[in-house]
Amino acid sequence: MSLTKKDMIGTNQYEIAFSVAKDVFEAAVNAAYKKQVGKINVPGFRKGKAPRVIIEKLYGKGVFYDEALNACAPAAYAEAAKESGLDIVGQPEMDVESIDDEGVVLKAKVYVKPEVTLKEYKGLTAVKTVRPVTDAEVDAEVDRARERNSRTVDVTDRAAAMGDQVNIDFDGSVDGVPFEGGKSAGFDLKLGSGQFIPGFEEQVAGKKHGEEFDVNVTFPADYHAEELKGKAALFRCKLNSIKFTELPAADDEFAKDVSEFDTLAEYKADIRSKMEERNAKTADAEVEEQLMAELVENMSAEIPEVMFTAETENFVRDYDNRLRMQGLDLSTYFKYTGLDLDKLRAQMRPQAERQVKVRLCLEKIAALENLTASEEAIEGEYKRISETYNVPVEEVKNMIAAEDIAADMKVKAAMDFVKEHAVITEKAPDTAAEKPAKKPATKKAAADDAEKPAKKSATKKAADSEKPAKTTSKKKDAE
Repeated sequence: MSLTKKDMIGTNQYEIAFSVAKDVFEAAVNAAYKKQVGKINVPGFRKGKAPRVIIEKLYGKGVFYDEALNACAPAAYAEAAKESGLDIVGQPEMDVESIDDEGVVLKAKVYVKPEVTLKEYKGLTAVKTVRPVTDAEVDAEVDRARERNSRTVDVTDRAAAMGDQVNIDFDGSVDGVPFEGGKSAGFDLKLGSGQFIPGFEEQVAGKKHGEEFDVNVTFPADYHAEELKGKAALFRCKLNSIKFTELPAADDEFAKDVSEFDTLAEYKADIRSKMEERNAKTADAEVEEQLMAELVENMSAEIPEVMFTAETENFVRDYDNRLRMQGLDLSTYFKYTGLDLDKLRAQMRPQAERQVKVRLCLEKIAALENLTASEEAIEGEYKRISETYNVPVEEVKNMIAAEDIAADMKVKAAMDFVKEHAVITEKAPDTAAEKPAKKPATKKAAADDAEKPAKKSATKKAADSEKPAKTTSKKKDAE
């Protein structure tokens, strides 16, 4: 037994004292000596051949203590922490109390999970809104599939039209004087994209392959370049090429090409079914969000700061891992977004705090309701993880302790318990209210893509959208 003392020293804070046996510490010191002796010069001895006792006389008896303690203290602490029976959170603050002929005594200040009080967790209320799938949404999904299977056709027998992809040269001037960024050659532009200032793209439409022409436009009064605001500009242009995106017809043959179905009707029915399933899952997730928010409101606990800090770091590590799976990393992400590690932590902190609070609530409910995870259920979860990540079951067991699996399963069971005992009212979506909300939602999504690490694909997209800006910086004013 390594635990020698356990004292409460503050709210949710303990100090535990534990020992390292003399023979264990002596072995660690000797191992440290063998590791370091080759780097120590002692007069009268060849390098690496000086006896330990001579080195200790020369540099002090504790010359190898730091490395020895680093080697043996973690195991001793882990044993003492288990013996203490405390539900410890975060990393300990360790210090040496004594080192003598009897061995080593260390002390560690630790924080423990707080006692949680819940006012209510049965009979919570939530509104469930399952949004129906419209014909327009199904058609839009079919059109996206058509775009993925489209082909680009060179156009030489007609003038450019809105929606075409054109390649142009342009040379802009204001009052006959060229301006920075107003000239480019071989610029690809989709007419109607709004990429250039108002009126420019419309004047390119109607021009033919190889044609040279002038475009007259006026810079907006709120244009970003002060010297160009409200100024009339002339662009001398040449249309190098016109391309048109040809979509396949939405018919049975198309359905056969892109799906397992023989008819367009069957293909659309499958799309609708999947969209309805997605909307149902979204509605369920929204119900859980409402219930978890109500749980947090009903909780009372003095939560140690270390729990929030540790969870924030977990979020950062998890996000870094997701970025790496996309071929990025945090440093690249910071470069594209202008964030740094502290700002990223600040963004993730509210979500981390909420996660800590929700888990504490659910752990309390699991304890109050005596929710358990059977060995059979734990084995089933190991198998599920193994199949999901294509990792052998035994390897999963080596990575994740059974008690951790059981703890997660009890938390999930607690969430199911809350839902089963909640009053959930189903409500039809307010379609009139949804439409005006669409634009701000899109803006928020765009901001999230550029700033918030919510989704991997969005981050990748944000990174990709930045890259062309560097290579086309001289085109910005024309745009």
